[in-house]
Amino acid sequence: MAGSFETVGVVGLGTMGAGIAECFARAGIAVIGVEAGPEALARGRGHLEDSTGRAVAKGRLSEAERSEILGRVTLTVSLEDLADADLVIEAVPEVMDFKRALFTDLDRICKPSAVLATNTSSLSVTEIAATTGRAGRVIGMHFFNPAPVMRLVEVIHTLITDDGLAGEVADLARRLGKTPVTVGDRAGFVVNRLLLPYLNHAAVLLENGVATRDGIDTAMRLGAGLPMGPFALLDLIGLDTSYEVLSVLFRESHDRRHAAAPILRERVAAGLLGRKSGGGFHRASEPVAPAADEPSAGLVAVLGEGGDAFAARLSAAGLKSVPVEDAEVVVALSSVPVVELAPGLPHPERLVGLHLVGGQVAEVASTALTGPEVARAAEGLVRLVGLVPVPCRDRAEFVVDALLYPYLNDAVRMYDSGYATRDDIDTAMRLGCGYQAGPFEKLDELGLETVRDGLRALYAEYREPFLAPAPLLEQLVAAGVRSFRDLP
Repeated sequence: MAGSFETVGVVGLGTMGAGIAECFARAGIAVIGVEAGPEALARGRGHLEDSTGRAVAKGRLSEAERSEILGRVTLTVSLEDLADADLVIEAVPEVMDFKRALFTDLDRICKPSAVLATNTSSLSVTEIAATTGRAGRVIGMHFFNPAPVMRLVEVIHTLITDDGLAGEVADLARRLGKTPVTVGDRAGFVVNRLLLPYLNHAAVLLENGVATRDGIDTAMRLGAGLPMGPFALLDLIGLDTSYEVLSVLFRESHDRRHAAAPILRERVAAGLLGRKSGGGFHRASEPVAPAADEPSAGLVAVLGEGGDAFAARLSAAGLKSVPVEDAEVVVALSSVPVVELAPGLPHPERLVGLHLVGGQVAEVASTALTGPEVARAAEGLVRLVGLVPVPCRDRAEFVVDALLYPYLNDAVRMYDSGYATRDDIDTAMRLGCGYQAGPFEKLDELGLETVRDGLRALYAEYREPFLAPAPLLEQLVAAGVRSFRDLP
């Protein structure tokens, strides 16, 4: 039972390891924190003191509670001091050779009944366990940063994990006030396996010139309702960390979706790692570009489904729509490429696609024929009706859906494989990424047929296997199922 874990060792007291030690100490559990040498140990102590000090300053802990927490943590530079620990969790760098060597030592030092856990975010728990003589007592316990704050813990079991151990560790996570999600041993587990391909896909769109960095970030924040855009999030996570996780995913899957985009790989090689290096996709002291003068459009034609409602908004803002042949700008509301309309127009260079998403964003899609001044005028129209424009190329599903639908498709494939339940996948993405809704909640909101059709359009344009709708998604739509809520 979780109550049998009364002494816990934590090896590696960087920001993550110190946070994990704090979580156990807050739950009343004695902790032995181990670092490689005196300087690293002092830094680890500093992490603990700083974190608990901030909690006191914010009124989340009293000074007496802080003293009790720190008093439960014993710091040492000797692994031998872990001999009597009930559980040891490592938080050393994400290098397989480091972890395997450490687990070999822990297997020798720790008592036979001790559980050895890895905090790896993506590496194979099975491969780590194989270095020990107690593979059945090795498990993954992946915390999220900052560990004292983030509620999610991924509990990863292998094919040879002792029966009941994953449940015991999940109960321990609950004792810490966390929400556990128990899954099998696949690279990236749940959160990183779904998150990193989405971030990488955003980098591919940027590299292909579909939209700008800021446009993509804005589209996903305001259009998809995510807490951060993909490039802001990559900078926060660290481009090197993201690259390493993608490399692990690719080694397992050999899927092009997991092959790091050159624009990401080049930044890592150049030392542009994100916030920790002062710049990644964003620079720390980046100048703000001056706003460009936007040509006004006096004569506008509005086409497509929902066009009447948009024309009414323009009229309310003081701009009347006119017939196509008289228009300076022709706006076609659509969620798919509008270039096919161009041959039927008297002035195809005046055509711009418009995709309204999330109630706040309008993706302004220029065809290969659209004049630059026409595109800028369309952006002005979007602002006129109180929306945020995101300029992009006229491609299948534009920006938001082109990034959102493959992520949802990955979640369906993950569930269909039996790897994790729908509820666990939703919980993991909500708690691990701060999303308002998990992927299956989002699928139900959008409608399965809508997502299926969007994926078909993406696959038809790009012919990438990962864009083909998951077989389960195709089967459910064919059977008339509208949402996953309708399933048992």
